[in-house]
Formats: sequence, C-alpha cells, structure tokens
Amino acid sequence: MINPPIEDVLEHAGNRFTLVVLAARRARQINAYFNQLGEGIGTYAPPQVQSLSRKPLSISLEEIADGKVEVDIVTEE
Repeated sequence: MINPPIEDVLEHAGNRFTLVVLAARRARQINAYFNQLGEGIGTYAPPQVQSLSRKPLSISLEEIADGKVEVDIVTEE
C-alpha cells in the first residue's frame, strides 16, 4: 500500500506526468541534502515534512500531498 494514496497526490500535481517529474526532482534534492549534511554546506532544502520513511521518493510524495511543494508551469509566449 502506498502512503500517501496516489489519488491524493494527483490532486496537487494536476496529472501523472507532472507528478513523476516533480517527485523525482524533489527526491533528488532531498537525497543531495542528506549527502551534504556531513560537509556543512547548506545549498539544498531539508525535507519539509516529518516522515517515518527513509526513502527520498516517499518523502517527496508526502511533501507534495501536504502542499509543501507546488508545480510552477511556465508557458512560452
């Protein structure tokens, strides 16, 4: 069982393709944050939710479901 449910996460992302890209990008940022902790460099944002999960992708999906990460769609004119 996936927690949070995908239906809840899709409400915040719009469609499943946007959700995949958004979750993957945020998971990479979370992973980079955990990797840089010992170096003392603060270039990446820490996780925005309290999570029992240790996997960056699960944490990013929880952030999206809580509305902590938003989609910014840029349109060309």
